[in-house]
Amino acid sequence: MTRKLPEKWQSSVKAVKAVQVAFDMDEKIQLAIRKQALEAGISPSEQIRDILGLPTNKRPKRPRLTVSLSASDYELLGEKYALSAEQQLEIKKKLMDDLINYVNQGLKNNDQS
Repeated sequence: MTRKLPEKWQSSVKAVKAVQVAFDMDEKIQLAIRKQALEAGISPSEQIRDILGLPTNKRPKRPRLTVSLSASDYELLGEKYALSAEQQLEIKKKLMDDLINYVNQGLKNNDQS
């Protein structure tokens, strides 16, 4: 008995059939590929596909940074920002402010050098 996939999942079938390949290579090689990808505004995996002559996603993806936060991380951050761990949206806003200030401070320090 074969079940038909729901319509909204149909586009994911190709992705499910793909196999992720990990490369253990010299750190300098990995860093070079990551830098090239960053400069090109693409992901490292898209950079690898380009190097290998494979089709790449021509559509630019929304640039974003991610971090995984556990419940204990939210506890620690809640303490840091005087918020409860359940106030995850407010904590996220404070995190973004901290990251922006960190980068702006680094840029300011580089300008003074």
